[in-house]
Amino acid sequence: MNILTMILIIIVAFLAGMGGILDEFQFHQPLVACTLIGLVSGQLEAGVILGGTLQMIALGWANIGAAVAPDAALASVASAIILVLGGQGVGGVDTAIAVAIPLAVAGLFLTMLARTLAVPIVHVMDHAAETADFKKIEVWQVIAICMQGLRIAIPAAFLLVIPAEVVQNFLQSMPDWLTDGMSIGGGMVVAVGYAMVINMMATREVWPFFAIGFCLAAISELTLMALGAIGVAFALIYLTLYDRGSAAAASGAGATGDPLGDILNDYE
Repeated sequence: MNILTMILIIIVAFLAGMGGILDEFQFHQPLVACTLIGLVSGQLEAGVILGGTLQMIALGWANIGAAVAPDAALASVASAIILVLGGQGVGGVDTAIAVAIPLAVAGLFLTMLARTLAVPIVHVMDHAAETADFKKIEVWQVIAICMQGLRIAIPAAFLLVIPAEVVQNFLQSMPDWLTDGMSIGGGMVVAVGYAMVINMMATREVWPFFAIGFCLAAISELTLMALGAIGVAFALIYLTLYDRGSAAAASGAGATGDPLGDILNDYE
């Protein structure tokens, strides 16, 4: 791996670290981070597949109250780097996914460390606010965000220092029972992540769309483009029904939050 590729990967890692806090450009999402690393390293296909699979897992990760979710940014960047260094291409995606899960949990330590270091920064900004020193507030705000970027960029740089041969030998030395087990476990984690999303989104009006989607996905003749077009059509149908349900509620039925239910109640 040449120096330019390593620099580009570190930049992606830095953006992913900042994206985990900003939640604006979504660089920390596995689909974005892994795809970008795959692009700059010349393994775009493997990066997209890895990012898409990890994205299904990360869909169920969310910070709730004081509970901090696993670090999707570190998991995405580190697993993508291991995939690139391993040199196995698409064939190494399963192993990279299995490695990503413990890395995501380990990333919680770095997250807590960065947030702990941010506490005195907040106090400095409070003192600056008392004197209306807005320039100082902005400077420390940028420093705090850059610290979050370094939270991912520094581990990424350490991984890149490891010779590719070492990673390749390590991956090749893993026994079949371990790689197969990690592949099966990674697939189960994907299902669990998707189930967590369904559990959060499950309503009477959403379940029919889930059922239809699973049935359509089983039809092998349908391509991803066809499934995407069907999804867009269902979304447009839903929005139309939502507008009609809102109109029905405005006419006297009362809004229930269920467009289909509002329409049916209005007809009754």
